[in-house]
Amino acid sequence: MTQLLAPFAARRLGSGLPHHPIRFATMSPISTLHTQALRQAFIGLVLIGSATFSPLAWSHEGHDHEDEPPPAAVLSEAPRRQGDGSVLMPKAAQQQLGLRTQAAQAGPWPQAFELPAKVVMDPNAGGRVQAALAGRVVAGPKGLPSLGQAVRQGQVLAHVEPTTGSLEQAGLRAQQAELRAALQVAERRLARLHELADTVARKDTEAAASEVEGLRARLSALSGGLSRRDALVAPVSGVIASAQVVAGQVVQPGDILYEVIDPRRQRIEALVRDPSQAQQIGSAHLVLGNTSVPLQQVGAARSLRDQALPVVFSGESQALSTLVLGQAVKVVAQTRQAMPGLAVPRSALVKGAGNQDVAWVQTAPDRFEPRWVTHAPLDGTRVRVTAGLKAGEQVLVHGANLVNQVR
Repeated sequence: MTQLLAPFAARRLGSGLPHHPIRFATMSPISTLHTQALRQAFIGLVLIGSATFSPLAWSHEGHDHEDEPPPAAVLSEAPRRQGDGSVLMPKAAQQQLGLRTQAAQAGPWPQAFELPAKVVMDPNAGGRVQAALAGRVVAGPKGLPSLGQAVRQGQVLAHVEPTTGSLEQAGLRAQQAELRAALQVAERRLARLHELADTVARKDTEAAASEVEGLRARLSALSGGLSRRDALVAPVSGVIASAQVVAGQVVQPGDILYEVIDPRRQRIEALVRDPSQAQQIGSAHLVLGNTSVPLQQVGAARSLRDQALPVVFSGESQALSTLVLGQAVKVVAQTRQAMPGLAVPRSALVKGAGNQDVAWVQTAPDRFEPRWVTHAPLDGTRVRVTAGLKAGEQVLVHGANLVNQVR
């Protein structure tokens, strides 16, 4: 007890306060036991206080660590790549990323091949407006039509005023003056013959009248040629697809000034490098992003163009109306011959190491394994896998790119 109170006595001496000596009476054995119990209780309180006010247990203001999970729990819930190349993906992460799987379907599928194609106009629902003579473009009463403007068949789009050289124009005007003078002479001669109708043969009067009518027709034709304007009219009803003309532009015969199409009646023209494949086409699909549009074959050419055979297809008007004239597209043509394989969506394939095609297969509820596959086209949205997968395996079809990026 003396050792425990000694520091407090020293502190009192250092503070300058009056010091009174502490006197201890002689303790009995019972008092000694009581003192040891107090000493142990005091030591226990000191230890509890030091543990309570330990700096390791303090937290900064606004940073309460009670709600934070242990670091080990956070790492166990994060997607990670394993040593064998597989990916561990917890269920919570799968739901957050929107991962979806689909079973690989086995069976005989049509053999298919891809063709480069472009959008062309239907010859019965589109046309070109060309200049028939050399001249200068003059706008109509409503101005020149703009791109995308709807027009009706027979609507006047613009006029072309013929332009001639100074010498040619002078010669035409001189010829016009000669015809006008000859017409005046013929009209006076016809008038005299009518006055002498009793003494002049009727055939002479009729010949003079015919000469007057001929001169009038020649003079009218020559006058119309000098001032005539060629009207440019729309060949079909539709919209202006292209316009290569402005007011005052000088054009030559054969220049294409406008193209008018009906967007609902466009066609797809594909090029087949092997002419024998054109005879084997049973069906075809147009690839538009992640969708596929069925096509119907209209016909195939009998002459090569750029060492390829053109094949024309038609499709649903609403789907083709979103395309523009001349747009490059891709067509998947299917033959009548069936081949074995597994059908999976095109979105299931991603690029792996070495730029090889990879499909991710779910082998456990939280495990995905990569499979290197070989495939061939099937239609616009699916491919026919020839190696690398087994029938019935759950293939990742949505979110394969996200899983492929896990490291």
